[in-house]
Amino acid sequence: MIERWTMPDLPFFDDSHRALGERLADWVEQAEEPAEEGSAYFRQECLDVAAEMAEWGFLGYVIPDVEEPAPRVDVRAVSLIREALGFRSALVDSVFTMQGLATAPLWLSESRVLSRRYLGPCRRGEKIAGFAVTEPNAGSDVAALETSATRDGTDFVLNGTKRWITNAGAADHYIVVARTGEAPGARGLSAFMVDADTPGLSVGPEVRMIAPHPIGELIFDACRIPATNMIGAPGEGFKAAMKTFDIFRTSVGAAAVGMARRALGATVERMRGRQLFGNPMGQMPTVQAAMADMALDTEQASLLVYRAAWLRDTRDGRHSDAVAMAKLGATEAAQRVADQAVQLFGALGVAHGSIVEQIYRDVRPMRIYEGASEVQKLIIGRSLMKGGEA
Repeated sequence: MIERWTMPDLPFFDDSHRALGERLADWVEQAEEPAEEGSAYFRQECLDVAAEMAEWGFLGYVIPDVEEPAPRVDVRAVSLIREALGFRSALVDSVFTMQGLATAPLWLSESRVLSRRYLGPCRRGEKIAGFAVTEPNAGSDVAALETSATRDGTDFVLNGTKRWITNAGAADHYIVVARTGEAPGARGLSAFMVDADTPGLSVGPEVRMIAPHPIGELIFDACRIPATNMIGAPGEGFKAAMKTFDIFRTSVGAAAVGMARRALGATVERMRGRQLFGNPMGQMPTVQAAMADMALDTEQASLLVYRAAWLRDTRDGRHSDAVAMAKLGATEAAQRVADQAVQLFGALGVAHGSIVEQIYRDVRPMRIYEGASEVQKLIIGRSLMKGGEA
């Protein structure tokens, strides 16, 4: 049984968010954590988790109804969900997030035909989605993508390799960003919907990560798809990817806050019970000071995250600087909290399977994906130089 997650008491929420927080707290408390298994296990686990989240209504927060006049995402709600999921399980958080990331380009580009075909099954937890952007030689620099999509009559033919793709081998379909060549650099990229069983698409060897995560390689070898599977207009693939990441980047910080909260809670419990030199460790001033730093990091991160989410929901504009601060500040803070938790746990903290050892592994990748910490610093610095909000 997992200890109860509690929604943060902050002024950025309305009654609908507080009601969601209560449901999330109930779900986290009764949920079972997934086991760590290999890639063959992930497919069924992803489906089971997606179905459960659909039943509780959580997937509807990241996959809007395509028939809505102006579909949008409530970033505060998504961030609350991801904090609760990060508190519970990094794998569960990954399933939830990818269902949103790997469908958002459809409704953001108003691709109605494709949206009607793919969004419903993902929203109901019946299908698993993937988003294929990064490549062996292109990560943070999306404009360096080399995978090509060449027009051939009524089709496009894809050739190239995608690497570090979440849900590779577990997804039913992928949004793939490839070079169509309308212009140099990022302006020559387009996005496509590719079903997992399309001839010419294969999955590379399994990649084992430091934290349980379905991730791998996709290989496109003369992979032919209908031209109608293009998402949006030619040359808009980069824009679709960036708009998607801009929506979900704040919630990365929220998941990190959830992990930090659980690490802090586990540490407090451990320090209350562990004896050292005849007294509980929690009575030692140095231990109390260390836990105070952990609590401060966690609460500061929470404020950064929900301020950015509130700005996204209630103020016009992209607020990229606030979003970058939330992602950077929260993931770096969570890493410090996890590291201190391991230190205070002692030998148990580095034993495989202990909660803080697991959190330490889960937090570390968050400082890299969806824009590494260094990239977030560049965004903030660029905004300052332009006179933007800091």
